[in-house]
Amino acid sequence: MTKSFVLQRETHIAAPRASVFAFLTDPQKIVQWMGSEAVTEMHPGGMYLLKGVGSATGRGAFREVVPVHRLAYSFGWEGNEEVPPGSGLIEIDLIEQDGGTLLRMTHSGLPTEATRDSHNTGWAHYLDRLTKVAAGQDPGPDRGPRGTRNA
Repeated sequence: MTKSFVLQRETHIAAPRASVFAFLTDPQKIVQWMGSEAVTEMHPGGMYLLKGVGSATGRGAFREVVPVHRLAYSFGWEGNEEVPPGSGLIEIDLIEQDGGTLLRMTHSGLPTEATRDSHNTGWAHYLDRLTKVAAGQDPGPDRGPRGTRNA
């Protein structure tokens, strides 16, 4: 059996779950904190597509959609043999906590420690931006996780 790597992150967001859920699912809201274009079909089997700020395009399909509580979708990168579309699984739970929302995310199915570390860097960048925008702050232009437009 092939070993896969998992990353987990949590962040507290000073916003209600419904607002955070909208920033995770509404294409117009997604691009306020991540990427340049998004397409979501909010039902099991529906498409999840995200064009990054560089040339990368992520693609997958929703597996679970429980409004304001939970999302699960497959994910991977077009043209990437190591992490192809649909090869990973992203699970996000939204939990009411301290007048806001605790976002608990697990990204599994990453093939190597290096890809896990790279995705961890990306998630740190984007969850910080999500935390700001969902709380009503302007995260500024997205230059990608490494500070360049080609990230």
